[in-house]
Amino acid sequence: MWVLYAFLSAFFAGIMAILAKIGIRDMDSNLATAIRTLVVVVLSWGIVFLFPAEQTLATIDSKSLLFLVLSGLVTGASWLCYFKALQLGSVNQVTPVDKSSVLLTMILSFLFLGEPLSLLKVLALFSIGIGTYLMIDFKSDEADTKKNQQASWFIYASFSAFFASLTAILGKIGIENVPSNLGTAIRTLVILGIAWVIVFAQKKHRDLPLIAKRNWYYLFLSGLATGLSWLCYYRALQDGPASVVVPIDKLSIVLTIFFSYFILGEKLRKKAWLGLILLVGGTLLLLV
Repeated sequence: MWVLYAFLSAFFAGIMAILAKIGIRDMDSNLATAIRTLVVVVLSWGIVFLFPAEQTLATIDSKSLLFLVLSGLVTGASWLCYFKALQLGSVNQVTPVDKSSVLLTMILSFLFLGEPLSLLKVLALFSIGIGTYLMIDFKSDEADTKKNQQASWFIYASFSAFFASLTAILGKIGIENVPSNLGTAIRTLVILGIAWVIVFAQKKHRDLPLIAKRNWYYLFLSGLATGLSWLCYYRALQDGPASVVVPIDKLSIVLTIFFSYFILGEKLRKKAWLGLILLVGGTLLLLV
């Protein structure tokens, strides 16, 4: 059953990237992240109370709470970096770099969670790694893109991937003895706090009345997709190995590229198509 939840997580994550790209146009990425997080918080806590899990809140041990908070902190950092990168670069540029977090996650799962690293997993690791490298594209089709902007999106996307890999490990430990929906809800509160502290520190909250209705609409849908993706992701992570759940979740890149082509008009170069095949092939190897 956890495999189904992992694929549902990938589906919603793939949609989220496109909705977010449209939603953050002509506005500050940190403010957009804070708004989206509000939607995720309402959704996640709504599900907690709909399927009563709040009763176990008082029974959460200090270790689980610590790792859930830490997971929320690094997730917040990953989000802020990801949406900044998405604002500076194209979806097809940023997504492959962000998805490279799967490589570090698999290694950390072996080192800290004791998950076995078989020959098949090693082959999958190399396939995913080479595929990701081939998909990373520093060139941009936008004529007005500056060189320093090209460097910036890659830096932000790399930090996003790094923090995302830590999120999976910390989250896996944090939800061991906690209902996955409650664990997700607790983490979203931490992220919400980080996002809005940064918004108020930068005084970006003054821009709230200036946000167009179109942006509000897509940010809401993006937050909804994110919340559903997270709920499925941590449900899968609770029952399945992180070294397999995370790569399946990263298959969202297929859906993201599909929609980026038809909705945003972004195209992949030939070597990137080869990279996508290797990335997907390596992920499917993990299910054998």
